[in-house]
Amino acid sequence: MAKESIKAREIKRKKTVDKYAAKRAELKEAGDYLALQKLPRNASPVRMHNRCQLTGRPKGYMRLFGVSRINFREMALAGLIPGVRKASW
Repeated sequence: MAKESIKAREIKRKKTVDKYAAKRAELKEAGDYLALQKLPRNASPVRMHNRCQLTGRPKGYMRLFGVSRINFREMALAGLIPGVRKASW
C-alpha cells in the first residue's frame, strides 16, 4: 500500500491540473510559451500518474477499471466486477 503522503500529493496534482487546464489551453493556442513556463510545474497533466483507487499502487494499473492488477484479480474472483470471470479452456 502506498504512503498516504504520496496519495495526497497525487490528489493535489489533480486539483492543480484541473485548476489551470483552461488557462493552459488558452496560452497554448496563443503560442505564449513563456507564460506557460510561469505556470506551476504541477499544472501540467503529464506529471500525473495513474494509481489504484483502493491501494494507491502505481504499477500494474488497469485503466478500464481504475485498480491495480492485484485488486482486479481479487475483485473478479469474488464476483465484484460484473461481466468479468476467470478464463478456462
